[in-house]
Amino acid sequence: MTSRQQLITVVAVFCVVIAGWIILNKTLGHEIKPLGIGSTAPEFVVNQLDEEGTASLSDYKGNVVMLNIWATWCAPCRAEMPSMQKLHEEFAPKGLKIVAVSIDDENSVSSIRSFIKDYGLSFTVLHNPSGDIQRTYQTTGVPETIIIGKDGKIRTKVSGAVDWHSDANRKLIESLINR
Repeated sequence: MTSRQQLITVVAVFCVVIAGWIILNKTLGHEIKPLGIGSTAPEFVVNQLDEEGTASLSDYKGNVVMLNIWATWCAPCRAEMPSMQKLHEEFAPKGLKIVAVSIDDENSVSSIRSFIKDYGLSFTVLHNPSGDIQRTYQTTGVPETIIIGKDGKIRTKVSGAVDWHSDANRKLIESLINR
């Protein structure tokens, strides 16, 4: 093999490796780079319930965002909603945006609306029947909540039902709002 052939072989192998890395990064990027505390919260685009159209994370830029991923059929989701409503009532005027994204199927809009009414929810409820938001935020089930600071960085991720109006959680939200 001549030097020229060796150089062509090396360049070809290099190109294949780079192309493979790019493809893996595009298709499995969320698994290669876990989303954790301090990561920039990824953009999402999901359906609005009461209007045609979509909403996205960028709609809440500059606010503390509590992103809750839930479903109407989820008992732990039902258990934590009243404490989220109390947190909303206390901190919405100070800059907290609670965004609850239902992953119920596309035929569940009326069930979601009934859920909102039954629980007296006044924070933003959105709908993502494809469940794409779960992949984007690397969740393992419902409910899962991601608290995002004003700077767009993830400050905490919580799996399972939580008393969001507890002293510790209220202090966390207050500290993030005051940053």
